[in-house]
Amino acid sequence: MRDFVVHSIPGSPFGRAVLVMFEEKGFAYRFAPVAAGANRQAAHLARHPFGRVPVLEHGDFSLYETQAILRYLDRILPEPVLTPQDPKAAARMDQVMNINDWYFFRGVASPIIFERVVGPALMGSTPDEAVIAAAMPHARMVFAELARLLDGKAYFAGVALSLADVLLAPQLEMLVGTPEWEELAGPHANLQDWMARMSGRASMQATTWERVKAMG
Repeated sequence: MRDFVVHSIPGSPFGRAVLVMFEEKGFAYRFAPVAAGANRQAAHLARHPFGRVPVLEHGDFSLYETQAILRYLDRILPEPVLTPQDPKAAARMDQVMNINDWYFFRGVASPIIFERVVGPALMGSTPDEAVIAAAMPHARMVFAELARLLDGKAYFAGVALSLADVLLAPQLEMLVGTPEWEELAGPHANLQDWMARMSGRASMQATTWERVKAMG
């Protein structure tokens, strides 16, 4: 099979989801780091006209949008299959993936994780506590809904890992260790257990920010 190349900014949770996917599948890939800010330069815009990450190259086939990449890899790589066969479980997986993109990333990650984690780490900025405080009501709602959907299951689509877990775990793990994690996840033991279960997987441990930086 032709080589796989993942273009992403080290530390990007979306890029990490693709790397987690390869680790779960047991397939080799090459990580091509995109420096912070270089995603808006011509070389990367030729790969992704909207200047985002990640981008997957598979031979002469190029693909962007994380959900599309994960679904593509699940179709072409052998087991474990990470899309449930049961239509209702697959629909739940799809629902959680869209919650991640529309409600978690936009309303929680963009304001809170950027202010608390990304800005200080990459730009040396000081968190804007007002921005974080303004995002917390929405964040509480997102966490409550994720906990409700997870219910008593091991994973979001049931007993087995799915694309929903692969996409969501890198996002949520960026909050672990922040003051907001305790406030948001504290009321939801099932979500805390899920996060611990995901963080313990070999695929997550192989794709930490530090290890991905070392790949470049």
